[in-house]
Amino acid sequence: MHSPTVDSPPRTPAPTAAVRAAVALVVPSVLLLALVVLSWDPLMDLDGDIARTTHEWAVDEPDVTQTARILTDWVWDPWTMRALATATVLWLIIRRSAWRPALWLGAATLLGTLLQQGMKAAVGRERPVWPDPVDSAHYAAFPSGHAMTAAVVCGLLLWLLHLYGVGRVLWRIAVTLAAVSVVGVGLTRVWTGVHWPTDVLGGWLLGALTVALTVVAYERWPAPSADAPQRPLAEQEHR
Repeated sequence: MHSPTVDSPPRTPAPTAAVRAAVALVVPSVLLLALVVLSWDPLMDLDGDIARTTHEWAVDEPDVTQTARILTDWVWDPWTMRALATATVLWLIIRRSAWRPALWLGAATLLGTLLQQGMKAAVGRERPVWPDPVDSAHYAAFPSGHAMTAAVVCGLLLWLLHLYGVGRVLWRIAVTLAAVSVVGVGLTRVWTGVHWPTDVLGGWLLGALTVALTVVAYERWPAPSADAPQRPLAEQEHR
């Protein structure tokens, strides 16, 4: 006689890279938020020291400061980033009929904007005030809207490029441009004296967390077969 077979319990799927990234980003994001809300003295002192030193440099280097203002107010401005996301949404719909990733990109960009504006209102942190300012900004300081918007949009665009399998050269160019944009806009916000360094750090962390959660939700939401990504862009380039 054969002993009855016993079905083995189903294995729990291994967490994806997006899940691991989201988990890793939650702790520092919440910790930084708590320290800023509580005005933890060591962190506030470090913020002030860096901001004061950077502002002195900005006053002493007007040409560098003017370049930083152009980059932060025009090239890496949140509205420029949102326009880039909107153009990508339209391209996905018109050229590839990819409604699902297009809607995901648009919704995540909007969510990131609402999140950062809501947190600014809730935290209510004052911006740096200087007797000789080199630039000005509105609304509360934490988190930096420029840093967070750049992180969200650039991160989502890199995810889409990965999703559609772009070629190696284009991927490396895109990663380089995204890294320069995200890091660069954060540095310009501190250089021009409109943000504390932890505002920028908070924007980066929350932006990356928004991207990770967006990818997790996309992976968990079953996609109709008709809306699955088409052949890689790298293959189309050689047709």
